[in-house]
Amino acid sequence: MNKEKMRKIMLEYQYRRDRHQDLLDERVGEIYKKYPNIKSISEEIRKMGLKMTKLVISGASEEDISNISRQQNELINRKNELFIENNIPLDYLELKYECENCKDTGFLENGKRCNCLRQRMLNDSYVMSNLEEILSMDNFENFNLDLFSDKVTEEITVSPRENMKTIFMDTQNYIFNFDKKEGSKKDNLLFSGDPGLGKTFLCSCIAKDLLDKGYTVIYQTAFNLMEVIERYKFKTETFSYLDEENYNNLFTCDLLIIDDLGTEMVNSFTASELFNIINSRLNARKKIIISTNLGLSEIRNSYTDRIVSRIVGNFQMYQFYGSDLRFK
Repeated sequence: MNKEKMRKIMLEYQYRRDRHQDLLDERVGEIYKKYPNIKSISEEIRKMGLKMTKLVISGASEEDISNISRQQNELINRKNELFIENNIPLDYLELKYECENCKDTGFLENGKRCNCLRQRMLNDSYVMSNLEEILSMDNFENFNLDLFSDKVTEEITVSPRENMKTIFMDTQNYIFNFDKKEGSKKDNLLFSGDPGLGKTFLCSCIAKDLLDKGYTVIYQTAFNLMEVIERYKFKTETFSYLDEENYNNLFTCDLLIIDDLGTEMVNSFTASELFNIINSRLNARKKIIISTNLGLSEIRNSYTDRIVSRIVGNFQMYQFYGSDLRFK
């Protein structure tokens, strides 16, 4: 990412911190004006803190420091009692953060980029098909099982609704246990079935929940995925460091969602690159979700045995069936 874009992102973080500090100042002013006794106790606690610091620096005895600490704790307890008596949340006068992990700085204590910054950079780097706008509609709040038929036939012994209910519950468990690296089929999902049965919608739902939890997610159609790879591999005149970063992110993000596998042009190059991504992420225990209109036999016919082997051996497979939901 170029310096100008990075500077812009860091300014956003600074604005975020300033905004929350302003909100804290407003809350402090509100409480101190309404409850003068809380203000006086807060000032005493602050003075005690300064006094303790001076004692430590001057090499005072542990007994003197302990006495000040005890007095300060008594004041803190009294202040908390006043908060409870007046129905004020105990953390009301604490600084809030949009990201508790990095305290809205973008970086963790060890100097590494926080997931929130990584995702912010990904969102800026990728043209993700207006993902933010899509996720405002395609999320679990708008998930409706009633759209799926509850009818069974001789060919289908489990109704589309019951089948989707099972898939829904499994995806909830997948999200809840996402940070557990089991190295099993539970880590990766394959959604297959005809168009219009909810595969892409469910991928979006999962992406939204994991993004909200602070994980980094890249959501690309198979066609766009190959465009990212081609720009990196062939390095034309317009190649930039951004293309290299976009490519590398395919391997390092917490979750890679490949939508509509089979819509890309399948040849020896694309098959080889697809295998490289899948195999590399599996080896690194980085999770993958694939959606496709192809059945397993069609995947066998379209892709190499190595790809099929990795999918069969490492993906939990779910079959979507029923009538096209887009007509509903």
